[in-house]
Amino acid sequence: MRRPVHILFLFFIILIPFRMMAEEEKDSLRNREEVNIGILQNIFYYAGRYSRLIDEYDAELYIKAHLHVHKSNHWVRYVPSMIRFEKGVKDYINESVSEIHYTAPDIYDRKIKANVSTFPKNKGQITDVYDYINLNVYSATMMTNKILSPLDRANKKYYKYYMDSIVPNEKAYRYKIRIVPKFKSTQLVSGYMWVKEHSWNIQTIYIEGIYDVILFKMKVDMGDKGHEEFVPVHYDLDLRFKFAWNDLQMKATADMTYKNIKLYSEFAKRRKRRNKHRHDLTKSYTLSVDTTKLINTQREFEQFRPKPLSSDELALYFSYYMRQADIEKKKYKKQRLRTKSQVFWGQVGDMLTDNYYLNLKGIGSVKCSPLLNPFLLDYSHSRGWSYRQKFKYNRFFTNSERMLRVAPQIGYNFKDKQLYLKLNTEWQYWPQKQGSIELTAGNNRRIFSSMVIDQLKEWPDSTFNMNKKDMDYFKDINVELMNSIEVVNGLTIKLGINMHHRTLVNRSSIELRHPLTGKEWAKLRNIDYSYNSFAPRIVVQWTPHQYYYMNGKRKMNLPSVLPTFSIDYERAFPRIFGCRGTYERIEVDIRQHIKLTSIKSVSYRLGGGAFTRHRGMYFVDFENFRRHNVPEDWNDEIGGTFQLLASRWFNTSRRYIRGHFTYESPFILLRPLNKWLGRVQVERLYLGLLRMPGIKSYVELGYGIGTHIFDAGVFVNNMNGDKMGVGCKFTFELFRD
Repeated sequence: MRRPVHILFLFFIILIPFRMMAEEEKDSLRNREEVNIGILQNIFYYAGRYSRLIDEYDAELYIKAHLHVHKSNHWVRYVPSMIRFEKGVKDYINESVSEIHYTAPDIYDRKIKANVSTFPKNKGQITDVYDYINLNVYSATMMTNKILSPLDRANKKYYKYYMDSIVPNEKAYRYKIRIVPKFKSTQLVSGYMWVKEHSWNIQTIYIEGIYDVILFKMKVDMGDKGHEEFVPVHYDLDLRFKFAWNDLQMKATADMTYKNIKLYSEFAKRRKRRNKHRHDLTKSYTLSVDTTKLINTQREFEQFRPKPLSSDELALYFSYYMRQADIEKKKYKKQRLRTKSQVFWGQVGDMLTDNYYLNLKGIGSVKCSPLLNPFLLDYSHSRGWSYRQKFKYNRFFTNSERMLRVAPQIGYNFKDKQLYLKLNTEWQYWPQKQGSIELTAGNNRRIFSSMVIDQLKEWPDSTFNMNKKDMDYFKDINVELMNSIEVVNGLTIKLGINMHHRTLVNRSSIELRHPLTGKEWAKLRNIDYSYNSFAPRIVVQWTPHQYYYMNGKRKMNLPSVLPTFSIDYERAFPRIFGCRGTYERIEVDIRQHIKLTSIKSVSYRLGGGAFTRHRGMYFVDFENFRRHNVPEDWNDEIGGTFQLLASRWFNTSRRYIRGHFTYESPFILLRPLNKWLGRVQVERLYLGLLRMPGIKSYVELGYGIGTHIFDAGVFVNNMNGDKMGVGCKFTFELFRD
């Protein structure tokens, strides 16, 4: 029990936040009067109307960003979206022009058509400020559901509003209202807004806060003519990145030029409902912009600038071009002088410490994280520490829009002292129907055979101890080939085969007078040394009312508000590839994610399965009820497994019924402690239930937090009403891309 305590202590040390508001600003508000309730009611009422007033628009977005490096070190390399800075260079500039298409509610499609920059090429890119710009000022949340808007009536319980000043006018008063959060949180902001009387529309809003270790300050000016009064036309941004002794600051401006603005109407809403293709949201997600003709030269970019660059900005471009010319000269000289050994070890060093990208013209692209990356570690109470690494290869065929994906994975579990290898390959041959052929190969966790399950019946629950009994474990190599196709919208059928080759783990380490080899031990136990299985498999998955959009010829499904149902059936046949035992496996599964509000949600997953018609030796290995070798991320584990249940229990019963429930909200238990724990972005409550012949009842309760650095959780369980346990889970989530 000491490890969870030590790790939890570390969690709260890291969670101590820096101040979100200066003390002098707090003092200045003490003498301010809170805003009249009548004014607030008008603001909330009209904000709700204006949030759906705009139904659709097209616009051109111009962004100019200036990045200054106050301080940097090697830790900044582990941020996936960060560039690798040039030595001695402190200032960079970037400009871009994009076409924006907006469709209510909160659907943004962006296509970049011009970009010029002094950032080093092929070294990654700085965090895109567009995440701060694609906001509906009047919606309940801002910045893609990261911030609770102070203009929403449901969020007023989190804010205080003070009257700063009143400016009289012939037609209407203008109010400047201060916004102050009641407690510290990454979901809350402070600032002010200018509101116009009678129409109660926002003319200017300024907010500041912190999210993902970025302290942001943003000022948004709304339009002053026609329908532009309800949409932003100009942004001023100040982003400060401070992490692990790095200090970067980006100041940016953005201008929106609108081509057409369509207002919401009940007639258009009824027409969409009658449309038999209403699930197709292609018009909301796609823009007819030719991105193959990306403008990236200074001369061509001149036509897009709202106003000329300053002399300092021009100097940044001039210095960059001079450095590039000098670098090319030095690179040519070094290539002539460097030996093959120096080139090789230089490439190895880059792979160890940097995000690695290879864009191979005509062949595809390869991507992987640094091989020496502490943020790829994961800790679980029942599984211990594990490390993972994934490589990604993508090849896109432009003419047919078919795609080839190859994703090798490697992981190591320090508790089991096992190295896991896995290869996922997908060839998408029919993108309109999501038709694909998937090949998966790898080694799974060690597993014991059905003989052990039969032995369990002979031992009473009170006397059988799996840690002490002598069980024969088998190593498992698995190959699976599946063909998947969406026959109609929302209904997907997968057909394929599943093959396993299992060999007995060498038992020569057992204390015998004469140590035995694996084959000798198998003969002594009267079992075979290796077992093969060959099983055709079919999976049927259905999501009612599945919304989607077409990206060219590619069908892209969107998250559904309705549950997804699936049935998974597998039947093993003897005498095929040496298969001896036979069995049937069937599993059913239901899962759904329900949004209660913009940032609160409930999700559940219910399922059950059974092995039937079994004869001879076989291995209980469910698809939906299993322990992953090396988890991908936090959500990969929560949806389908139990944190404290020992791995061996997943293979000890021919039947199971289980359920998982998760409630997620930024404010559950830590709200009174937000003065010290303001970095917590989300809190979660978990409930897991399990029933199987080996376990009459299993209950697991958990509480977790999510921050910009890691996700962590504490869990308690109860088995059969008398066995209690406590443990934790910890996963690094820092800037996961």
